[in-house]
Amino acid sequence: MAGNFYCDGVDKAPQRSLFNALGMTKEEMQRPLVGIVSSYNEIVPGHMNIDKIVEAVKLGVAMAGGTPVVFPAIAVCDGIAMGHIGMKYSLVTRDLIADSTECMALAHHFDALVMIPNCDKNVPGLLMAAARVNVPTVFVSGGPMLAGHVKGKKTSLSSMFEAVGSYDAGKFTLDDVEEFENKACPTCGSCSGMYTANSMNCLTEVLGMGLKGNGTIPAVYSERIKLAKQAGMAVMELYRKNIRPRDIMTAEAFENALTADMALGCSTNSMLHIPAIANECGIAINLDMINEISARTPNLCHLAPAGHTYMEDLNEAGGVYAVLNELTKKNLIHTDVMTCTGKTLGENISGCMNKNPDIIRPIETPYSETGGIAVLRGNLAPNCCVVKRSAVAKEMLVHEGPAKVYNSEEEAIAAIRGGKIVAGDVVVIRYEGPAGGPGMREMLSPTSAIAGMGLDKEVALITDGRFSGATRGASIGHVSPEAVNGGTIAYVQDGDIISIDIPNHSITLHVSDEELEERKQHTKILKKENLTGYLKRYAAMVSSADKGAIINK
Repeated sequence: MAGNFYCDGVDKAPQRSLFNALGMTKEEMQRPLVGIVSSYNEIVPGHMNIDKIVEAVKLGVAMAGGTPVVFPAIAVCDGIAMGHIGMKYSLVTRDLIADSTECMALAHHFDALVMIPNCDKNVPGLLMAAARVNVPTVFVSGGPMLAGHVKGKKTSLSSMFEAVGSYDAGKFTLDDVEEFENKACPTCGSCSGMYTANSMNCLTEVLGMGLKGNGTIPAVYSERIKLAKQAGMAVMELYRKNIRPRDIMTAEAFENALTADMALGCSTNSMLHIPAIANECGIAINLDMINEISARTPNLCHLAPAGHTYMEDLNEAGGVYAVLNELTKKNLIHTDVMTCTGKTLGENISGCMNKNPDIIRPIETPYSETGGIAVLRGNLAPNCCVVKRSAVAKEMLVHEGPAKVYNSEEEAIAAIRGGKIVAGDVVVIRYEGPAGGPGMREMLSPTSAIAGMGLDKEVALITDGRFSGATRGASIGHVSPEAVNGGTIAYVQDGDIISIDIPNHSITLHVSDEELEERKQHTKILKKENLTGYLKRYAAMVSSADKGAIINK
C-alpha cells in the first residue's frame, strides 16, 4: 500500500518533523493519512455520543492499515435553536461546515476521509465537502434517538412542541407538558422521527456514501459501534480501489435519492440540501424533477410526524435497503451505481427484505401512489414552493381561505397564541427566506402551536422560510422568489383569498395582475438593518430556496 503524501523525500522532512511533534511513529507516517471529521460536541444531543463513534472509526482505519487523524466540524441543534434568533444560525452553518472541512482536508493533504455527522445541516455540509475534496470518503452518522414514551404511547420532539400548543389551547396542564418535557427525548441521538437529520442520514445510504444502517441503527445500540469500525475499514478499501465521492454521487445516484425521499416521506429540507450537494458534484437538480419522480414513486413509510412509527421501527423492518428493495419491484431505482462498499447498490440491497409491512408498506399497497413531497407553482410562488404532502391531512390537500399576514415568525406566534387564527385561515409568514431572514428559519413553533390547538386540519401556513422535518399539516415553505427579493409574497394583504391544490401542484393568490402591480408601486420591501458578521455576508451571497440556498459563486 502506498504511504501518505509526506512519507518520502527530503523536501517533506519539515512536515515529518511536525508529525514527530504529534508523537507519530515512522510506521504511521508510512501509511495513508485518513482524516476523521468529528462533529462531537456537548450541546447537541445527536452528537454527544460521537466521541465513541470516532474511537471506533479510528480502530477500523488502523486495523485496515491507515493512520487516523481527527479534526472537528461544528453543528447546531435545530431544536434548541428553534423559535428565537438562534435559528438564523442553523442553515447558514451548512456552508461553514463545507468550507472549513474543505480547508482542513486540503491544507493537510489527507489521503482519505471518514465523515461523522448526525444533525440537520451537518450531514449535507459534510457531503458538500466530500464532493469538493474528492478523496475516498465514507460516512457514518451518530444514529437516531430512541422514541420517547408518554402515557403508554411512543412520542418524539414534534409531540413536545405540539404539547406547548395544547397548553396554550387549554387542552394540557403544566403537569402534562412537564411529562412530555421529561420523556419525549429519552436518549442521545438525532430526534427519533423522519425529521431532517434522519432524512439526510438515510439519503446518505441511498447516495452510496454510507454503509447499511447508517440512517437507522439507533445511537445507543452497540451495532452502531460495529458500523463505525466497518466504516473505518471500508474507507481503506475505497482508498486501495481509488473510488472517490464523485464516482459515487452521480446523476443516477441523486435520482435514486429523490426517489427514496418520496418513498420514505423525508423532510422538505432535503429539497434544499440535495440540490446543494449535487451542485458541488457539477450536477444540476431542477425541482420540476420532484413532481415527475413523485408521480411514479409510491409513499411507503409514515414515520413521525406523518404517523406513529419511529426510526427504531424502520430499522427493525429492514431499514433503508428494504425500502430500496421494494422500489426495485417497479424498476424505480438505478441499481448499477457504485457505492462506498466498493459494490453496486444492487449488490448491496440484494436479499434485504421487508420484515414488517406495517412499517414499510409493500409497493403494491402503499400509503399513496405518489411520493411524500410536492412542489407547487402559481402566481404566489412563480419559482415554486414545497410541501411535505405525506404529512398533510386529506382535508387540507385542497384548501381555500383568507390570508393572515405576518412579517416575522415572532408576529405569527403571538397571533396564534393570542387566538387570532381561526379555522379556514391561511397564515402567511414572510421575510424569513434565505436572504430576508436571513438564514431561512424553520417555522416549527407556529406549526406546532396550530397542531396543538387542533387546527392542523383546518389552517394552512405559507412562508418563504422553511419547516422542520417535525412539522405536519398543510405547511408550505420555500416560497420563491422570497419577499426581500420582491416576490409576490411581499404584496399579500390580510383577507386576500389563497387557493392551495396540492394534488394538482398549484398555489394561487386571487389578486389580479393589475392590483399586484399597483401594490408593488406602494409597498416598501422590508430589509433587515444593521446586520453584522456572518449573517451580513450570508444575506449578501445566498441564492433563493429553489436553487438550494447555495452560496453564489
